[in-house]
Amino acid sequence: MFARYSSARQLVARFFAFTALLWLAACDVTIDPNANVGQDIDPSDPVPVALLVPRGSGTGSDDFLAQNLENAARLAIADLEGATIELRVYDTAGDPTTAAAAAVTAVNDGAKIILGPLYSEAANAVGVAVAGRNVNVLSFSNTTSIAGGNVFVLGATFENTANRLVQYGTRTGISRYLIAYGDDAAGQIGSQAIARAVQNNGGQVVGMESYPLSQQGIFTSTRRIVASVRSSGAQAVFTTAGATADLPIIATALPDAGMSDNVNFIGLTRWDTVPQLYALPGVQGGLFAMPDQSTATLFANRYSATYGQAPHPLAGLAYDGIAAIGALVAAGNTEALTKAALTSPQGFRGTSGVFRLLPNGLNQRALAIATIQENQVIVLEQAPRSFGNAGL
Repeated sequence: MFARYSSARQLVARFFAFTALLWLAACDVTIDPNANVGQDIDPSDPVPVALLVPRGSGTGSDDFLAQNLENAARLAIADLEGATIELRVYDTAGDPTTAAAAAVTAVNDGAKIILGPLYSEAANAVGVAVAGRNVNVLSFSNTTSIAGGNVFVLGATFENTANRLVQYGTRTGISRYLIAYGDDAAGQIGSQAIARAVQNNGGQVVGMESYPLSQQGIFTSTRRIVASVRSSGAQAVFTTAGATADLPIIATALPDAGMSDNVNFIGLTRWDTVPQLYALPGVQGGLFAMPDQSTATLFANRYSATYGQAPHPLAGLAYDGIAAIGALVAAGNTEALTKAALTSPQGFRGTSGVFRLLPNGLNQRALAIATIQENQVIVLEQAPRSFGNAGL
């Protein structure tokens, strides 16, 4: 169990955290992007790791997720060989100010690295709060705008998925993409990630078409999208549509609007999570990316056997963070928690396959390429098992 502290010590810690936040607000604390941030450790001693979870927000789903993250972290600790982690859990209430104060308290308590928090604003606040303390933050966020300096994002990113799909498309002869995206924040961010992936891999974005997130809005927009596909010579329509939101509508509406079967339909989100989608005409032969299901199933079974229920879909992020920290500590490196070590090109084995942290604070995760055929998910290219293979 994590250590408990006296009320007097807690009072002092809260005061220090509050005054530290005031100081940080008054000073623009920046970190040299080339600096090797991170504290030295004695790998033969237990390494204090702070886990920040969204418990205490008053929302039951946050408390449930917080417990799942803690469970997964402890499961990872039990699986470590050659490293001892002293886990200390701090509640953030899902709030940036509370999270920042908890992070300062954690560092004052001796934490050498911070795992979490989940929400992007809280993760950004934590990064700022400990920017002057030489401590790295492995957040559970997938918001790429907060990454960099001492903050890493462990969550699956649009950039990673888009790159994987475009790289596969390039190898199979697709070079001209039309991007179709919902007119909300997620759609706009996703469309930008797709555009960057296409450009970075030598392809061409021949059109970008948005649509309102309503059934009528999508049906009205699809004739315009199909017309744009024809006039631009697009070989693929790459959509941001979500499996539980706009994908069922657009996957029905595009074929009805006359989109050719010769135009590839590619999805930024996973299609395998909603079996009802498998019968839709628009997804037949389309492409999407998904994690290595063999490793994901192993983790889910291990978690269920230990805790008596299936893990939350995000619980694996906590396991991954501890697994990465533990692997580096077990190697006996005193600089195991520095940026240089955390961004090791070899990466780490996680709950959904291999992954690695990048110097810019983002992550790269191995993904399989899949399609839908005859109402079934068919894997066209397995997720790489190591870096340097095709797709990574």
